[in-house]
This record gives sequence, C-alpha cells and structure tokens, in this order.
Amino acid sequence: MTTTEKERTGAVMVAGHARTVGTRLMQGGTVVALVLLVIFFFAMRPDVFLTFTNVRNILYQVSILAIIAGAQTLVMVVGDFDLSVAATSALAGAVAASLMLQGVPVMPAIAIALLVGLLIGMINGALVAFLNLSAFVATLATMTSVIGLAFLVTQGTTLFNLPPEFNALGQGRFLEIPLPVFIAIAISAVLWFMLRYTTLGRRWYAIGGNAEVSRLSGVNVKRARFLAFSAAGLVAAIGGVLLAARLGSASAIQGEDNLMFSVAAVFLGMTIVRSGAANIVGTMVGVAIIGVMSNGLNILGVNAYVQQVVTGIIIIAAVTLSSFKNRER
Repeated sequence: MTTTEKERTGAVMVAGHARTVGTRLMQGGTVVALVLLVIFFFAMRPDVFLTFTNVRNILYQVSILAIIAGAQTLVMVVGDFDLSVAATSALAGAVAASLMLQGVPVMPAIAIALLVGLLIGMINGALVAFLNLSAFVATLATMTSVIGLAFLVTQGTTLFNLPPEFNALGQGRFLEIPLPVFIAIAISAVLWFMLRYTTLGRRWYAIGGNAEVSRLSGVNVKRARFLAFSAAGLVAAIGGVLLAARLGSASAIQGEDNLMFSVAAVFLGMTIVRSGAANIVGTMVGVAIIGVMSNGLNILGVNAYVQQVVTGIIIIAAVTLSSFKNRER
C-alpha cells in the first residue's frame, strides 16, 4: 500500500470514527441535557431544588403531560400527527365534570368521558386512514370542533364543586406520592410494552418507517393507523379526566399548553434511539426535561413570558435534532 493510499484509509477511518462519536453524542444529548439542567438548578438553589417536596412537585406537575405525550407518541410512531390531543383531554374532563354535576355517579361519568375521547380518536383515525386526509389538516379541524364542544358542555364557564371521591383521583396520595404520578407511570409502562412487545406495536413502527413497504408485506396499514389514533384519543381522555380531578374543576381550555409540550417531548425523545423514531422512554425523558426546566425557572423567579421563549427554543432544538437523525437514517 502506497503512502497516499494509507493516508486516504486513515482519513476514512478518522471520519468514520468522528461520525460514530457524533452519533453517540446526539443519541445521548437529550439525557445529558436533562442531567445538566438538574445540576444547574441544583447549583442555583441547592436548598430547594432537589428536596423531596420539590421533586414530588415536579413529578406531580408533569404527570398529566406524560399521559398526553404518551398519546401523541402513539400517533407519531406511525408517522402521523395529532393536534387534537389537548382539546380531547379538555373535553373529556368537561364531560365528566358536567355529568357528575348533573347527578351521574363518578365511575359512569368517567367511563362516558373516556368513550368520548375514544370516539374523537376514531373520527381522527377514519379521516386520516380511510379518507386519506392529511393528519395535520384532519386533526386541526377536529381540534377546532372539539374545543367548540367543550365550550358548549361547560357553557363557557368553569365547572367546580365536583364530588370529593372524584377529586381524590387527582389530589390523593399513596406513600406521600400523588396518585396521578402512579397512574402516569402505569400508562407509560403499558404503552411501552404495547409498542415494544405486541404485534400491533411492531406494525406501527413498521408503518412509521415505510408505509408502502408495510402494505406490500401484508400489513393492513389503514386499520393500524386507525387504531393508533383511536388509542391516542382514549389515552388523552384519561389525562383530561385526571387533570379535572387534580384541579377540582373543568373548563374548555384546560391544559391547552399540553399540545405544544407533548410535541416537544416526543421530538426530544426521538433523538435517543438510533432509528430516530418516536418512543415512550425517550418521550418520558423529554417530559422530564420540560418539567425540570419549568420548575427550575419558577424557583428562580423567571418571568412566565421568558419561559415561553425558552420553551419555543427547546422545541426548535428538538425538531432540528430529530431532522438530523432522520437524515442519518
């Protein structure tokens, strides 16, 4: 081998090594960002940030977001998008509250609210999977209609004086940890298992990778996409019911920020896996980043408007990293 050939071979090896290091840094970047945020806020307020009370508050604050982000993850796994998850959760909470105020027992009211969420998800799924509408356009239209329905259900007011046994679902504690935290962990575990170990979950990932190849391989792409949207509607409704129980009230715009935050969490999580696909574990890391950032900035007394700017920057960074991952694929 000549000197020139050796130099070329060495250059190729160095470039390959650099790409490998860059890929590993990108995959671990989200986790590193979370660790750095924790270290930063702990250094700024060591007397408050990592205390049991504050950590519990962070978990409590992000529990509903974790559920909504889980719903968004299901849809994004198949390569689609759902703009209606936050509106669906608000309507579900409003329906449950309205029914209980009319004398319907707690459990039937919750069941009906969850059915409403499932129905909205099924409508989204039918529009996207069977009518071939753009997921963005279809769910945008659904979101608008659902918000209107939520205002009709609440009559434009905030519903309160809900039954104590219902409020206990969102305000109760077990081992000094709020119940919504346990519920969010349980739902995340179920979604993780479904995506990782079930035939339906593998089909969702296959469709997200290449829908046409999946169809040629015998996968019923339309039915699978329909089921993804349906499941997302049901999970979002669970989050909405828990949010109403946690606040002890329900309104048409309750938790409206959860749409933006759920998307940010999913995009942040997509950078963790080599495939760059949406995944539950990564989404939960993204949720943790958002929760730590919000809590830390509140502790430092940062203006709420500044927090919105920071959140926007995080979303841009998450989408950018996700696009880099997709190029690598």
